[in-house]
Amino acid sequence: MSAYLDTHVTLWLYSGQTERLSKRATNLINQERVGVSPVVLLELQYLREIGRVTAVPRAIIMDLKQRLGLAIEDRSLETVMERALGLAWTRDVFDRLIVAQAALDDAELVTSDRLIRKHYPKAVW
Repeated sequence: MSAYLDTHVTLWLYSGQTERLSKRATNLINQERVGVSPVVLLELQYLREIGRVTAVPRAIIMDLKQRLGLAIEDRSLETVMERALGLAWTRDVFDRLIVAQAALDDAELVTSDRLIRKHYPKAVW
């Protein structure tokens, strides 16, 4: 895996809001193989359930698979959880798991989230 996308970046790419991405993030997405943790799929569903997203999460992922070659990177849930246990800098469960999985793969994580960027050295924005 070359780079992971966080949930907001995934949504912005899906909705065509590429102007929200930094130049560095855009270059990385265009040059590298990109993927998401399955946790992104769950967070998309959560956002749909609370009314912040209207699209069906699977449709978002399928669209990005076709347009970008996006992959859902499946890892052992136990392994991801073990890594996430040490990420005490956030109470956001989704962020903890997404960062943990990127860290397991020693991958860059494209994110606009300042807290993630502060604590995950391979965060890119």
